[in-house]
This record gives sequence, structure tokens and C-alpha cells, in this order.
Amino acid sequence: MRHISKIHVRWDDLDAFGHINNAKYLTYVQEARVDFTWFSRQRAGKTPLLSDMVVARAEVDYIEPIYDGGMEIDCQVWITKIGNSSFEMEYEIIHKGVIRARAKTTQVAVSLETKKSRPLSDEEREFLGQYLEEAK
Repeated sequence: MRHISKIHVRWDDLDAFGHINNAKYLTYVQEARVDFTWFSRQRAGKTPLLSDMVVARAEVDYIEPIYDGGMEIDCQVWITKIGNSSFEMEYEIIHKGVIRARAKTTQVAVSLETKKSRPLSDEEREFLGQYLEEAK
């Protein structure tokens, strides 16, 4: 199963080449990640999860540029690995039915008190496990 977020592309996301600036893609996956763990759960009447995570690694493969602003793109999110205190997420950014970029991030759950990594809870593991797919 994949989570799909609608991400608004603003006109100022475009750079001097007339396409979306490369750094904006990390903003888009961040927005999708927050929608996945927080806002979509709120909309479903559930408690948000994993607000206390940090990104330990991020990578983006730019496949085809997007030359439009002022519209929405889809960002699909799924989980590829669940560890003791970390998990990996993958993303596909889709515009007009075409995959324009793929991204991958590693998140680490962090204790707000100690500022150190903490084990994922059973509830978090169960939630993430619903979206677990084999890495490509």
C-alpha cells in the first residue's frame, strides 16, 4: 500500500531554467512525509505518529523536469525497511501521469528528552508495516 499526497507547486519553486529547482524536491517529500505521519492520520480521527523523527539521509534521482508552477503534483510514499529505531521511505513524484523524480530517505526516531535515537514503538511499527514494500 502507498500513501499519496497532493503537493502544491508554487510559481517561485521554478528556477532560472524555468523548471522546479532541485532543492524543492526535498521540500515536496518532506510535505508528503508529514502528511503521511501526521495530517492524514488526523483526518482519519487517529493520533499522529512519528513527530519526533529526524532525517538521517536523503537522496533524489531527477528523472524528468517539471516546467509548471501553480498546480499540484502527486507524491507517493511507502516504506522499504523498518529497523530498531530507523526506517526507510521511498517516494515517487508524479506530474501528468509521469514519474518525474524518485527519492529515498532514512528517518530515525528520537527521544525529545534525551535527543538520542529511541526504539520504534509497536504502534509505529504496525503503522509503518502497512506500507512496507520491497526496495526497488
